[in-house]
Formats: sequence, C-alpha cells, structure tokens
Amino acid sequence: MDLPPPPAGRRAVLDVWCELQCPDCRTALGDLRALRERYGDALDIQLRHFPLPKHAHAVAAAQAYEEAYAQGRGWEYAEAVLARAEDLGTAGEPLLVEIAGELGLDAEEFDTALIDGRHLLVVDADLAEGKAIGVTGTPTYVIAGERLDGGKSQDGLRARIESLADGLLA
Repeated sequence: MDLPPPPAGRRAVLDVWCELQCPDCRTALGDLRALRERYGDALDIQLRHFPLPKHAHAVAAAQAYEEAYAQGRGWEYAEAVLARAEDLGTAGEPLLVEIAGELGLDAEEFDTALIDGRHLLVVDADLAEGKAIGVTGTPTYVIAGERLDGGKSQDGLRARIESLADGLLA
C-alpha cells in the first residue's frame, strides 16, 4: 500500500543497533532501504554500533564504518561490508580496507584509523548505551522510545516502525 509522504519539515529518528559482521543485519537491509525510500529525509536512520563478542572483526568493522562516515559514505560502506559479512570472518581487517578502496574512499586513511583507534570511543559509547537500554542482539531498532528486537525475527518489524514513524511525523 502506497501512502503519501510525511509532512515537510517533520523528522523522526530511527536508531538501528547493528553489527557489520551479523547476517541478521544484512537481512534487515531490505527493510531499511524501503524505509529510506518511503520517508526520505523525514526519517533519520542512525546506525549505532553493537559489536557482538562472537564476531572477531565486529569492533574493527564498526571503527571502519565510522571512518567511512567521516569520509561521507557511511551507509554505502555499511551495506558493502554487510554484503560480505561471511568473507569478513575469514579475511578480517584487510577486507575492510579493500572495500573502502573499492568504494573510492581513502583506503590508506582506513588502515591508519584501524591502527590508531581514533573511532573506538564512538563504538564503545554506542555499545555502552545499547547495553544500558537493554539491547542484547542485532539488529535492534529504537524509535519513539520503543525498542524492537530484530535479531529473533524481522517479521512485522517494518510495519511497526512505519506505524511509529507515521505517529511521530503526523
């Protein structure tokens, strides 16, 4: 069902607690693309980091995302890394730098950022905030003060997010 776009000037925020080595987060990309298409700039989709201990390169991937964001291509980079989440498990940090180069980003700066840890505080702050609000897995969405766990199932989540967003944007 196609609905009219939200009123001009209104904005809602959707925090997406994500981990770039997580297959469930990759599955969620379809819903996030649909939400971006429907709402455009009226829905500010914020990627928040929640690296899981079971994925050895999740913290590095989160730092690499922050470098991509600093270079103006955060979501594009996140989607490219999620598309190769299984490869990341075996290739590790060199794959993160390789993907940056493939996207035309400054790969040398990515390498340096992963070495010097300049984005680690952002990742740690997101992780701490996620734990404080009850995030236990990824993806988890927070909109209008409601936490929605997508790690168990994505079924019905986009409709719930749309309902909450519509309420915020009405």
